[in-house]
Amino acid sequence: MSPPARPTGNDGRTESDGTPVRGPAVAAARRRPRSLRWRLLIATLAAAALALLLAGWLLAGLFREAVTRQFASLLTAQLDQVVTRLEVGPEGAPVLDAAQLSDPRWLRPYSGLYWQVEVHPAAGRPRPALRSRSLWDTELAAPPDEPADAQVHVHEVAGPGGARLLLVERLVRLDGAAHGPWRVQVAADLRDNDAAVQRFNTGLGASLAVLLLVLVAAAGAQVHVGLAPLRALQRAVAAVRSGRAARLEGGFPAEVQPLVDDFNGVLDRNLAVVDRARTQAGNLAHAIKTPLSALLQAAEAARQRPAELAQLPARVDEQVALARRHVDWHLARARAAAAHGMPGVHTDVALVVEGLRRVMSRVHAARGLRLQVGPLPPGLRFAGEAQDMHEMLGNLLDNACQWARAEVRVSVALDRDAATPRFTLVVEDDGPGIAEADRDAALARGGRLDESRPGSGLGLAIVQELATLYGGTLTLDRATPPLGGLRAQIRLPALPPAPPA
Repeated sequence: MSPPARPTGNDGRTESDGTPVRGPAVAAARRRPRSLRWRLLIATLAAAALALLLAGWLLAGLFREAVTRQFASLLTAQLDQVVTRLEVGPEGAPVLDAAQLSDPRWLRPYSGLYWQVEVHPAAGRPRPALRSRSLWDTELAAPPDEPADAQVHVHEVAGPGGARLLLVERLVRLDGAAHGPWRVQVAADLRDNDAAVQRFNTGLGASLAVLLLVLVAAAGAQVHVGLAPLRALQRAVAAVRSGRAARLEGGFPAEVQPLVDDFNGVLDRNLAVVDRARTQAGNLAHAIKTPLSALLQAAEAARQRPAELAQLPARVDEQVALARRHVDWHLARARAAAAHGMPGVHTDVALVVEGLRRVMSRVHAARGLRLQVGPLPPGLRFAGEAQDMHEMLGNLLDNACQWARAEVRVSVALDRDAATPRFTLVVEDDGPGIAEADRDAALARGGRLDESRPGSGLGLAIVQELATLYGGTLTLDRATPPLGGLRAQIRLPALPPAPPA
């Protein structure tokens, strides 16, 4: 059977020469801008353009408003001049001598500066009573309005030839005037104002465009300088990949240094894993040599002395069991070394404890041992592989059950005061215990204090080795009364209890 095709992220299609065909998702991902430089430049350009557009719009509006306000002030001064020259004529009609007005544009037809006086009869619409010669045969068509006395109103109206005019007006009340208050109006062409605003807007637009180019150039320089550490980081990674360096070397900014430190930590961890793998392979090969040599000697002795053939199966079983224990030892070390610190690896402590309690109860059922388990912290999880937890606790329980007279106790406590989450697992028995002078020998690999008992002397050594690989500890002590036997205590890393659903 051919092996299954390995996924390539290209919809499984290939060209005639075997080249993978890129799928739509891959092609779309490639079309997206992936350059950090271009992302920063585009974002800067968009933000600067938007800011300058808003600034230009605001400045243009403020300038137009200022020019219009100034123009209205000038027209108000002209209005005051007209009002001061206005008199009441025969029958209460308004009279004004145009020759007394200072600006000659009042006399030139369609000059762009105009005045007009409207009267308000008791009935009917207001009608122009007087107007400047510059209006010639036209009238100012101001919108219906009634400003309060002495109040000036400003309007934008159409003038002669459809020209845009700015008009200011005021109601005037004179003694003896007929037909109510007079509505005095002065208007001027806005073409000069519009031309001034247009010139300002043109200069403003050119200035803002130049400013935008300067900002883009500055942003480009800033991005180039700001991304220089990433280029240095790329060169350092290339040096590691090519074998010219073992770690990322060089000075990096504070924002990049944590990434460099984490990457160097990964490199150091990988190097340590490789070194441990080499050491484990050498140790395993060395450990297997002894059982293999013993098997070879037993086979040779059986061939030379047929009388010893009957002892061969027992010797084979003994050496195979010893070799298996060595293999389990080294496999446990390799597995723990690989799992230590790996994210997402955890084991439910309660499930392991309860499962091993049932197993040991059945294995040692003939002896009638009482195997008691104390209350367990809810939701406690071991930060490691379940097999390693089984290996450590299983060895401690098996050792305690072999030496106990009648009772074995298991208790677990969470260390809440530790800087990193940890828990303590304690296994006690009422057996003879181990003298303080012999405890180091009991933890040594292959150390056996009683050769009459079955085993290879690797149980406690495996527990100590696994606990050390996980950053924990194994200590042996006298059990608390009334047990008085051996008290084995291991401290292991824990994950915080899972939040309630």
